[in-house]
Amino acid sequence: MINSPELQNNLTHVSLIASKRIAAIQWIFLCLIIVGFCFFFYYVTVMLNVFFLTPELRQTARYVLFVCMLINDSLYLVLSFYMALAAIYVLYVPVPLCYILYTTSSMTFRVTPYNLAAMAVEQYVAICYPLRHAQLCTPQRAKAAFTLICSAILIPYVIELCVMFSSFTNIFHLYIICRQEMLFVNSIQKIIRSVTLILCFSSVGLAIIFTYVKIMLVALKASSQSSSASKAGKTVMLHAFQFLLCMAS
Repeated sequence: MINSPELQNNLTHVSLIASKRIAAIQWIFLCLIIVGFCFFFYYVTVMLNVFFLTPELRQTARYVLFVCMLINDSLYLVLSFYMALAAIYVLYVPVPLCYILYTTSSMTFRVTPYNLAAMAVEQYVAICYPLRHAQLCTPQRAKAAFTLICSAILIPYVIELCVMFSSFTNIFHLYIICRQEMLFVNSIQKIIRSVTLILCFSSVGLAIIFTYVKIMLVALKASSQSSSASKAGKTVMLHAFQFLLCMAS
């Protein structure tokens, strides 16, 4: 029969082996993420370089929106990567810093669906109102639309911050592991989050469906399937696929 000290040593040995395996898996996972990040940012850098060195692209609303989405998604990935590392390696950060990181990463995540809707609307105007497209879809208006989207998305977070202050004022003096659930101090915050997500995905989904149907109606009237309307319809379908990926995440 195995005595108690020997059993304890065996359990300690097994625990050390398990810890080493977990650490190795974490390092492999981290290395894969870093490699993926390098490829992603390389292609983003190439596309941004082409955009800023080509005057014709800078004067096109759809490319302005596309570049805004690239920069937004890059910021989201960087912040998400940092917060994932902080959670894995149990890094404690001040609540104000955690809330800023969480708000920025969450905002950049929610900007993407609205940006996709704006790009779909731009395609809709280009096909259904071609004579007014140059007047309605200018680079300045594209930038203003992106700024308006960011401002509108910020409103629920301001309300949530007010709820946190009114519920638990001492929370901003604490150090926590930066996770979303650690910032929930009132059930109203979950209601705000649910309502904003429902409004976001329902409004964007309706916008994409509406623009796709309108564009395809124009494409059906065209004599050739290779018309710009047909291409625009395929582009909107691509936006719809991207939107479904956002919904899945």
